[in-house]
Amino acid sequence: LRVNQEEVPESCNSIQDEEQDADISKHRQKIAENKDQMRTNVIQEIMNTERVYIKHLKDICEGYIRQCRKHTGMFTTAQLSTIFGNIEDIYKFQRKFLKDLEKQYNKEEPHLSEIGSCFLQHQEGFAIYSEYCNNHPSACIELSKLMKQGKYRHFFEACRLLQQMIDIAIDGFLLTPVQKICKYPLQLAELLKYTTQEH
Repeated sequence: LRVNQEEVPESCNSIQDEEQDADISKHRQKIAENKDQMRTNVIQEIMNTERVYIKHLKDICEGYIRQCRKHTGMFTTAQLSTIFGNIEDIYKFQRKFLKDLEKQYNKEEPHLSEIGSCFLQHQEGFAIYSEYCNNHPSACIELSKLMKQGKYRHFFEACRLLQQMIDIAIDGFLLTPVQKICKYPLQLAELLKYTTQEH
């Protein structure tokens, strides 16, 4: 009795097919898990940077603007308007925006968070940034004039220390809204990359 070794029983073929299907299924599951993890990372970065940003805005409004208004002999209303622009409106808007983001944030499964809807819901609100960004060069000029005098340098540094702000000069703080509005499209593009069509 001769056995043809090239002939593989059908049962062996079906076992190999099942193993191959299982490998493909595992691979797909791993890709999906990686995508979920990447999406989680992007969402958490958006949430964390948003919370830090709110803290910066609060520090500017409470640490600088409030103190400047108390010192009427040092600043005119026009100067304060030039230096700070509409940053208080931005702070108010961002607080509402963060509140809505927190509502959409899924703490247990962050990758399932539907935060894109918040951006759509608030898209008109982001228009207030154009006024701030257009005013920013004038703010820098006004601030640099004041900073040539020691009393203003010391005043702004005292404000920073009193508010227990991080070690950044006032011009750095005033740049944050300009940087923030530029960062949103990058964050959303990154989020979209890891979002399924079904989401």
